[in-house]
Amino acid sequence: MPSNKTDNHHNAGGFRSNLLQQKFSSPVMILFLIAAGIFISFVTYKAQFLGLGAILIILIGLPMLYAVVAYPHFGITIFIIFSFYINYVSEVIPDSIPIGTLLDALTYLLILGYIIKQRDDNDYSYFKNPISKLILVWLAYNLLQVANPAASSILAWVYTVRTVGFIMLMFFVFSYHIKSTSFIKFILKLWLSLDLIAAISAFQQENFGFLPFEKKWLYSDPLRVQLLFIEGHMRKFGTFSDPVTFSYNMVIGSLICMALMMGKRNTSKKVMLGMLAAFFLLVMLYSGTRAAYVLIPASLGILAVINFNKRVLTFTLIGGFFLAVLIVMPTSNPLIKRFQTAFKPSDDPSYNVRAENQKRIKPFILSHPFGGGLGSVGIWGRRFAPNSMLAKFPPDSGYVRVAVEMGWMGLILFCTLFFVVLKTGINYYFQIRNPELKNYCMAMILVLFAFNIGNFPQQALVQYPSIILFHLATAIIIGCKRIDDAEQKLLQANQADLQLT
Repeated sequence: MPSNKTDNHHNAGGFRSNLLQQKFSSPVMILFLIAAGIFISFVTYKAQFLGLGAILIILIGLPMLYAVVAYPHFGITIFIIFSFYINYVSEVIPDSIPIGTLLDALTYLLILGYIIKQRDDNDYSYFKNPISKLILVWLAYNLLQVANPAASSILAWVYTVRTVGFIMLMFFVFSYHIKSTSFIKFILKLWLSLDLIAAISAFQQENFGFLPFEKKWLYSDPLRVQLLFIEGHMRKFGTFSDPVTFSYNMVIGSLICMALMMGKRNTSKKVMLGMLAAFFLLVMLYSGTRAAYVLIPASLGILAVINFNKRVLTFTLIGGFFLAVLIVMPTSNPLIKRFQTAFKPSDDPSYNVRAENQKRIKPFILSHPFGGGLGSVGIWGRRFAPNSMLAKFPPDSGYVRVAVEMGWMGLILFCTLFFVVLKTGINYYFQIRNPELKNYCMAMILVLFAFNIGNFPQQALVQYPSIILFHLATAIIIGCKRIDDAEQKLLQANQADLQLT
């Protein structure tokens, strides 16, 4: 009897023989390939770049669209990668190409795939949690902003809710498809890998200079240079859109590594995670974003409270000691000096300017319970209502922006959402029994807590990929509890069977 290896080799050889000799050598196939080659050449010659783009869309784009809808894990992977690089790629391609619509299209496709699969399953039990309900309420509040009488432009609302609203729905897409521990592990590996690439890019920018296309994009706008060149040092941003987004993601990456180090892993993996966290924090300094410096001690504080034990307490005390030394020690290093000013906000001129802006806008917030309209602040406000007061207002803080655009009612709802997310995550952490899932849940709590703190001095949740990672981290917490519940039910069922036997 021939071996399996021989059978596999024979089958593979038969497949190649059948495909190449019988299919591709047939007259019909040869004529088709010749006609296809002539057609592609003709279209490329006549339409040039647009023609080639159309051909690539047909050959690559359409199969990709099908794969995103039919294979959601693949779609989520592509979606996360796109969110990390969409702004970086926009530095290379012409402004006339609407690359932002690609991420919108991926969002719509993933939502479509979710609707199709949910229609077959018809199971909404895992959405019965406080976070899902609050997100739906927050989404409804955003949609109702279209009727805000104080809004200066409906178009600003349209362009803002087009992205913000659908991105909120990604929480449900993520929650639905995170059904296994292996997929959570894959997401975290992908997340850290993309952060590592961004960190390497920032290291290159700091020590070897910007790449030619980065330099061209950077110096194409004098205002951009003015904002990024501070105290004789150009702030670095890696593969992100700006130094703030870059620094926040480096902090979040380091927090994930620190949390994973506390799980049951071998020494080599813990050392690798520790080196990765240290590298993330090093390149974070290149950004010159003082707000990011505060996130580490604040997040380590919540870590010590949640996971209170002798080892964590020792680690926190040692980290706090070195941090205190770093804050007070004399230095001539401009990066460390800027780091020290983050813990002395009263000595920071930019902080004082922000405090003055917030004081100036406070009467408007108090007199407008529903705000000045979604999209009234920022790029869409300047585009569709350039003469309005809000279009010229620099919100700086994410919470201030919510209060200005959606009123103090919206701010209360937004803060309630943050509170419920953290409270639910902490409750789930103590309820989950699987140590691995417990560790992943703790890592996501640190991520969400960092976003919560970081949203006060800066707008932490307006740029990609931060807004997507926020919903992804929330969905992972829901997924950890869901998987653990299934494991506990299976364990109880097995124990009941053993008792019966």
